[in-house]
Amino acid sequence: MKFRFQRKYLSIPYILFLVFFVVFPVFVIIFYAFTNSQGQFSFDAVNQFFASPEKSGVLLLSFLYAVLNTIICLLIGYPIALILANKKYNKNAVIVMLFIMPMWINFVIRTWATRDLLYWMGINSGNAPGVAVMVGLVYNYLPFVILPLYTTMLKMDQSQIEASQDLGATPTQTFFKVIIPMTMPGIVSGAMMVFMPTISSQVIPNILSDYNIILFGEAIYEAYKTNWNLGSFMALVMLIIIGASIFITRRFTSKEDGKKVAIW
Repeated sequence: MKFRFQRKYLSIPYILFLVFFVVFPVFVIIFYAFTNSQGQFSFDAVNQFFASPEKSGVLLLSFLYAVLNTIICLLIGYPIALILANKKYNKNAVIVMLFIMPMWINFVIRTWATRDLLYWMGINSGNAPGVAVMVGLVYNYLPFVILPLYTTMLKMDQSQIEASQDLGATPTQTFFKVIIPMTMPGIVSGAMMVFMPTISSQVIPNILSDYNIILFGEAIYEAYKTNWNLGSFMALVMLIIIGASIFITRRFTSKEDGKKVAIW
C-alpha cells in the first residue's frame, strides 16, 4: 500500500511536544499535589499551604507586585507606543528598535546591570529593596507592553479618529472613546505578558533585594527543595491563576470586540 503524505501529519511533532512537555508535566504536578510522600491520595499539601500564613502572604505579595507592575508598565508603555506608532513623531524604525534591544540581552545580565545602576544611585537592598525590585520589574517587562501596543496602534483606523474630531469630540473624548477601544487588544496582551510572569518572578527579586523580598516563584522553588508535594500544589495554584487570567482576559476582549466604537 502506497503511503500518501497529508498535511495533517505536520501536526504530529507539535502534538508529541504538547504531550511530553505540557500535558505530562501538568499531570505529574497534579499527582504530587494531591498525594503524600508515600504516593497515597492526600490533602496534606493543601492543608500545609493554606495553614501557613507565610505561603499565603507570599502569594498575596506577588499578586500586589504583579498588579502594580502591570499598571506602571501600561502607564509608561502606552504613551511611548502611541508616539512610536505615530508617523508624525517617529519616522525612523531605529527608535523602535532601541526600545526592543534590551530584550536581546540575557535576562540575568540585565538584572545584574540594573542592580549596579541602582547601587550607584543609592537604591539597594539595604535601604529600599521594594523600590529596587519594582524598578527591575518595570525595566525588564516594559518592552513586553510596548511591542504589542505598538503593533496594535499601527493597525488603528485613522478615519475613525478623524471622524470623531470632525463630529466635535474633544481630544480627551477621542482618546477614551475611540483610541482606547481600538487598542484594547494590545492593552490586554501587554497586561497578560507582564502580570503572569511577574507573579512567578524569581531572578529579579532575588538579585535586587538580596532575598529580602520573596515572590511566589522563589517560594515554589524553596518548597520543592524539601517537599515535592507542597511545591507541586503551589505550582498548581500558579497554573490556576494563569488559567483564570487567560479566561478573564478572553472574556473581556470578546466583549470589547462585540462593542462598536462610539464616535461623538
